[in-house]
Amino acid sequence: MSQSSEITLSQLEQYLSKAAWILKGPVDASDFKMYIFPLLFFKRISDVYEDEYQHAFDESDGDNEYASLPEFHRFTIPENCLWQDIRQTTTNVGLKIESAFRGIEQANQDILYGIFGDAQWSNKDKLSDELLINLIEHFSQYNLKKSNAPSDILGQAYEYLIKHFADLTNKKAGEFYTPRSVVHLLGLILDPQEGESIYDPACGTGGMFLECVNLVNEHGKDYRTLSIYGQEKNLTSSTIVRMNMLLHDINDFHIARGDTLKSPAFFEADRLKTFDCVIANPPFSLKEWGADNWANDPFGRNIAGIPPKGNGDMAWVQHMIKSMDNNGRMAVVLPHGVLFRKGAEEKIRKSLLEQDLLETVIGLGSNIFYGTQLAPCILVFKKYKEQSKKNKIYFINASNQIRTGRAQNFLEPENIKQIFEWYSTNENLENFTKIASMEDIKKNDYNLHIPLYIEQIIEENLPSSEKTLSDLKITWNDTLEAENKFKDLLKEFIS
Repeated sequence: MSQSSEITLSQLEQYLSKAAWILKGPVDASDFKMYIFPLLFFKRISDVYEDEYQHAFDESDGDNEYASLPEFHRFTIPENCLWQDIRQTTTNVGLKIESAFRGIEQANQDILYGIFGDAQWSNKDKLSDELLINLIEHFSQYNLKKSNAPSDILGQAYEYLIKHFADLTNKKAGEFYTPRSVVHLLGLILDPQEGESIYDPACGTGGMFLECVNLVNEHGKDYRTLSIYGQEKNLTSSTIVRMNMLLHDINDFHIARGDTLKSPAFFEADRLKTFDCVIANPPFSLKEWGADNWANDPFGRNIAGIPPKGNGDMAWVQHMIKSMDNNGRMAVVLPHGVLFRKGAEEKIRKSLLEQDLLETVIGLGSNIFYGTQLAPCILVFKKYKEQSKKNKIYFINASNQIRTGRAQNFLEPENIKQIFEWYSTNENLENFTKIASMEDIKKNDYNLHIPLYIEQIIEENLPSSEKTLSDLKITWNDTLEAENKFKDLLKEFIS
């Protein structure tokens, strides 16, 4: 393909998938992301730099010094740190890659420091020179300058790669990849507006942020007015989310690496920074979450009590509530257990309900996350609820809003549309939704288990035994016909 023609999304997706397969064997699938994401980002910024250089060079009638001026470049790339410098290297390739990465990070410390992660590129037992040369040559087939790969297309391909790696490694819920359908639903509920701040205390690879950006764009507003803040404990994910933002041309972002519950990163004066929209899918039922310090939490987050030592779900909830500004709103994905578990969590639930912070409880279908069959729920909190919603909780039973798959279930666009319609309408609907008063909640001892409020009424409109038998015969005949066709094909193949 020409180095100067626009690349389609499909071509980019195949290109990135093939890069991962080159690593297969010496590198475990769960580690692909440590190598592919940094290389993709390096290729992009290197190609953009050279394109910027060429434009300035042509403008100045061939003045090298002029074309190298920082004002013409988004990032500074030092001498011997361009993609072509790596491509020309045939021995100790990994060492050369590490050197280029460190050089670029040091030259752009304000925004790129540490962005390439800590992968051991020079480990020849895992990454031989031959393998790295093959990988570099594969990446070299396309020029990823902006005219060839616009930010929206490259960003979509990057998101595809995130999902592709999640598929390959089957990461457990919340650790690396949240299904985009769930992210979309959270975004619709929060409805981010131009000029607002968005905060995700367990931001993973940044899917929540991109959803908010896309929704602002869809409303014809300027996404560049959003202020994005996130914290992520995992080193690889914390670098991927930064690359993700930059590849999508999002510049006003602040991503901190660290443990949010033990050491939150964002402050205003002597208190936690607060935000318009707080959104997260934190790790479910985290065991080592830092309970010992919560009783005297220096950040004042124990607004409703101390969560159990072996389960951090309610710690995340309280941290996020504390991070809402005066008109803030919040949506969080959690396991259903937070609705009804006894002990410390029951006390916290009671306190939060008495503070009238919880607005909506949405029960989703089971098995929609990687690696767990748990049915999650979405809790929607508002710092100040509308007058008509005060001292009430809106329950939505969306457990049937899924497409059942063989190994996993899926929330389809029509499911999201229906759930959001129920949320927006805020009305009682038999079998599906219920507005419960605080008196109703008290009668159930502050238990929020959805079946306590939404009774499932099964309609007696089952097919007759004659119809069932007829359908069974048709299915049986179809099965026999398919089996015979398969046998005929098998005979042809063998012969």
